[in-house]
Amino acid sequence: MDIIHLLPDSVANQIAAGEVIQRPASVIKELVENAVDAGAQHIDIVVVDAGRTSIQVVDDGRGMSETDARLAFERHATSKIRQASDLFALTTMGFRGEALPSIAAVSQVQLTTRMADEELGTCLMIEGSKVLSQEPTACAVGANFVIRNLFFNTPARRKFLKTNQTELNNLIAEVERIVLVHPDIAFSLTSNGTSLMSLNITNPKQRIANVFGQRLASMLLDVSVETPIVSLSGFVGKPESSRKRGAQQFFFVNNRYMRHPYFHKAVQEAFNSLIPSDQQVPYFLYLTVNPEEIDVNIHPTKTEIKFENEQAIWQIITAAVREALGRFNAVPTIDFDTEGRPDIPVFNPTYNKALQTPRIHINTAFNPFETEAEGHSVTDRDPLGDLSGAVPGSPSVPPSGTVPDGFPVGIPFGKSAGKTSSLPSDGDQGALFPKEETSTEHYQFKGQYIMTAAHSGLMIIDQHRAHIRVLHDRYVSQLAQSPLPSQRLLFPDILTLTPTESATLESISDLLVRLGFDITSLGGGSWNISGIPSGVEGVDPQRLIADIIAEAMDRGGTPSDQLISRLALVMARSAAIPAGQVLSAAEMQDLVNQLFATTNPNLTPNGQPIIAILPQDSIDKMFK
Repeated sequence: MDIIHLLPDSVANQIAAGEVIQRPASVIKELVENAVDAGAQHIDIVVVDAGRTSIQVVDDGRGMSETDARLAFERHATSKIRQASDLFALTTMGFRGEALPSIAAVSQVQLTTRMADEELGTCLMIEGSKVLSQEPTACAVGANFVIRNLFFNTPARRKFLKTNQTELNNLIAEVERIVLVHPDIAFSLTSNGTSLMSLNITNPKQRIANVFGQRLASMLLDVSVETPIVSLSGFVGKPESSRKRGAQQFFFVNNRYMRHPYFHKAVQEAFNSLIPSDQQVPYFLYLTVNPEEIDVNIHPTKTEIKFENEQAIWQIITAAVREALGRFNAVPTIDFDTEGRPDIPVFNPTYNKALQTPRIHINTAFNPFETEAEGHSVTDRDPLGDLSGAVPGSPSVPPSGTVPDGFPVGIPFGKSAGKTSSLPSDGDQGALFPKEETSTEHYQFKGQYIMTAAHSGLMIIDQHRAHIRVLHDRYVSQLAQSPLPSQRLLFPDILTLTPTESATLESISDLLVRLGFDITSLGGGSWNISGIPSGVEGVDPQRLIADIIAEAMDRGGTPSDQLISRLALVMARSAAIPAGQVLSAAEMQDLVNQLFATTNPNLTPNGQPIIAILPQDSIDKMFK
């Protein structure tokens, strides 16, 4: 009995949709790329509930005829390629013919489209790959896709969608990748009636400024190189634009966004020794290569691309970025402070003939036991007067009735302030050192570590990490009880955010208010910072909020208590005393007391060690 049979088209389309359509952002990507291929000059995107409820993409491209509109939803129906060899000469964004049938298989689709040479367009209704209706209608030239109830017939896939905020962030990120490589097209993005993006036709650098802010654009350097292998253009950030997370980094090849860790390392290599190893710089690099030398048909998302000359392109990218850094004098140079320096003339033998090499004169008749250099007799001086200065570093006895600067007044020579020791007497060898006080003493090593005696040996505490733990627990505890007090800024700061960052900030605005921030939206991605939490004065408010937003984006979808802990950690890092800050004995004692009152004095909230113990046995072995 035969057991192999063909799957129905609806089932096959749902299987394909599992690879092509992973989330609402995938729908946006496919529809917008089709609009770009259709020659659109203006593309509008409207989403409701981050695309769960509806996604609408309207373009003014060429549109489709009645027959093409119906055929476009058949599997592997495409106008982009006709034969296998066309895969090696692709100039369009799409080519598989899988996007529209995959979308139609897991949603309810309404398409309204018209070509310029037709009086009427067509309206097509499809639900779960089944065509419900198709009828003529009056509409504008181009295409208008409305996708409703995504994954309505695949509840398992809909169940595993992330929160609306996470899905919206992914959606915005997908739009950003497209708008950056097509500055010659106007775009708009609206979410739940709020405009997130409105971009006019412009040049590449201005498009970057419109998306990510003028501040980032002002810190970009031009990169341009032409070679037979690749044409490279774009922008790379100056070293001072580096940051630990959230750096905007984009590679494009033949107007297509791609991920390429190997080429990313090429950019990082150019900044070697210019930025810390744990930081990254923003870059927007556009590569143009012969389509026959790349393969984009690797993954359904078409973001993984193989190059025929990867190693050569790696070297070209590194060299081009280094050239940009050097051309714009971004590489730091050694600059000595010349103010107040002595004027040292350069030796010139022609004009300095009178100068001679210094000679050493030795008086062989000199006897130190008879006379001194000035003719005074040694017997005229105290024979023991200079013995204290004979040993380097030994203290000198002050003249009677005088006290050296900084020496404690009223304390006999040889004693220390606060100590009960006395000068040693005959046979009292233990009195060579001051007796210990009964209270615990702390010593600071290089302004970074606090050392103190422990029962098992020598305890070493990292003061910066210890303060992070103290502040983190304080913030979390206070948030559990009541909002943190806010400190008003004398001069409010203006923060410019990307659409993704603005959407994230809105989602955590209630938490920020509880943390003590006073932030209001000015529209257009600009935010006014009027207040910050008490206790973090002196910290850059813009940097602090940017770090909090980056943390929230990385931890999207986590429970609120975990997010509070992460935000508290970001604030604690910003406000903690830095390594190298000198502390008084009272400050060290206070910090140690607070550390051991925390929930976990051994580790920071992110698992870094705070305390290390040098065992007594190890110390004893050093002196054997």
